[in-house]
Amino acid sequence: MRIALAQINPTVGDLPGNEQLIAVRIAEAREAGAQLVLFPELAITGYPPEDLLFKEHFLAAARASVERLAAACEGIAAVIGFPERDDDVYNAAAVCANGRIVGIYRKLRLPNYGVFDELRYFQSGTDPMLVEIDGVLVGLTICEDIWVPGEPLASETLAGARLVVNISASPFSAGKAMQRERMLAQRARDSLCAVAFCALVGGQDELVFDGSSVVLDHRGTPIARAPQMAEHLLVCDVDTEAPGAARLKDSRPRAAVRAQRPSVHRVPAIASGAEVLGPSAERQVGGETFPTLDELDEAYAALVLGTRDYVEKIGFAKVTLGVSGGVDSALVLLVAVDALGPERVVAVTMPSRFSSEGTQADARTLAVNLGCELLTLPIAGPMGAFDEVLTDAFAGREPDLTEENLQARIRGNLLMALSNKFGWLVLTCGNKSEMSVGYSTLYGDSAGGFAVIKDVPKTLVYRLVAHRAARDPENPVPSEIVTRPPTAELREDQRDDDSLPPYEVLDPILQGYVEEDLGRDALVALGLPEADVDRVIRLVDLAEYKRRQMPPGIKITPRAFGRDRRLPIVNRAGG
Repeated sequence: MRIALAQINPTVGDLPGNEQLIAVRIAEAREAGAQLVLFPELAITGYPPEDLLFKEHFLAAARASVERLAAACEGIAAVIGFPERDDDVYNAAAVCANGRIVGIYRKLRLPNYGVFDELRYFQSGTDPMLVEIDGVLVGLTICEDIWVPGEPLASETLAGARLVVNISASPFSAGKAMQRERMLAQRARDSLCAVAFCALVGGQDELVFDGSSVVLDHRGTPIARAPQMAEHLLVCDVDTEAPGAARLKDSRPRAAVRAQRPSVHRVPAIASGAEVLGPSAERQVGGETFPTLDELDEAYAALVLGTRDYVEKIGFAKVTLGVSGGVDSALVLLVAVDALGPERVVAVTMPSRFSSEGTQADARTLAVNLGCELLTLPIAGPMGAFDEVLTDAFAGREPDLTEENLQARIRGNLLMALSNKFGWLVLTCGNKSEMSVGYSTLYGDSAGGFAVIKDVPKTLVYRLVAHRAARDPENPVPSEIVTRPPTAELREDQRDDDSLPPYEVLDPILQGYVEEDLGRDALVALGLPEADVDRVIRLVDLAEYKRRQMPPGIKITPRAFGRDRRLPIVNRAGG
């Protein structure tokens, strides 16, 4: 059977645009000779549509889009994800063929953990579903349905499915693509069926969907794989006879079938209208197989895709950011240029009397090397004006953190002024380590519209900048950006480790406390310094109110602030 997996990048709420995107891929798949084309979970609406699902007119318009697409399904069958409005709302897959919707499968397993909130919006389906296409029994599943062993896949394969398809919107986190593929391989082996996983790709607010659509044979071997972080139509020839032959040699499922015939809804058999593939010594099973990205390439590509889609889908022409010569702003500048092109990025240096010539020179050099516009807005004058206004109110008090934060807020005001005047989106440059412990200034360096690296730990920031620099030696990143001790340069001879543990100590504590929910004693038992553990836990808990006011930013770790980790601001639970 020849199938096509349409790894597309829809925009949430853009029903006409998404419908057109799907229509184009249906035509391309038909031209490629596919009998069946798959589209991702909720492809019609984009994922996640969130409270748009409370709007009756939105649900009706989504159904109308599917019906128009079904009318165009001649010579091919299609499975399209959409929200079905019936007695309730269901996360559904429409099976379209012969110019109409021939069946609708409703997702059985609704995730309600991490970034998922599907129980808020959907009712769960009740029945697994089989559809016979050109004589081949195909089982239908949607995303979470296949992550847990058992239903609905077990009933579908026991009832005879040779191929199980899974349409998905699976958000990215580091290493998830390979974890997911290993899980799919296990399902294929356990059920002796081929598995086709068709995934969403693109950025949506804080989420990135990496794609990585894949087809595996009944042994769990990948026979076709789409690229990560890019749209693609993956065409694959699947041997649907091999699973049946394998089942004849394996008697284990027979007892389960005898004990209880699985209850599966069957769609009446349909003919796709496409040319049915027959045996051929020249035909090769499988399709294109793209390699998976390594850890650093994957994380960097996710940041680029998430930034590009946020800017493009909202409609900003340009972005701007403050560049200090430090590693954080360097990474954000690199990502912005790679996502949008240098002509759409404006770098701004805002030196104070505490800014060293070295950091300023590195900031200017990097901007010039990357070919983006560079503005210089010194802040000594505004700092003097603030000092003068506050002289009487601060009489008798020594300069402290207040004056440091004023500098950050002046810079934030200047960037927002550029945004207001020219319509540019301000990118903020705070990393996950700093956000975790509150090492940032409200309405200062946290001001802006999109926080590109808010989920990137500081130690990973260094690795990503070095990795990106090695990839493009013709547009060099000054080496001092990576080797210089980190500093906010808000007072004389300031260094981050004056206020925080070294990042090599801080990041493992944060990974344990923030991402793994380990308590104080468990962190100390791992060998982390007791005094640092106590200090970091206190800082993380105190900074919750700051994090609630941060701009949205790209999730790349298994547990990000915001959608993933939700704690009350006022609480006395402690570490």
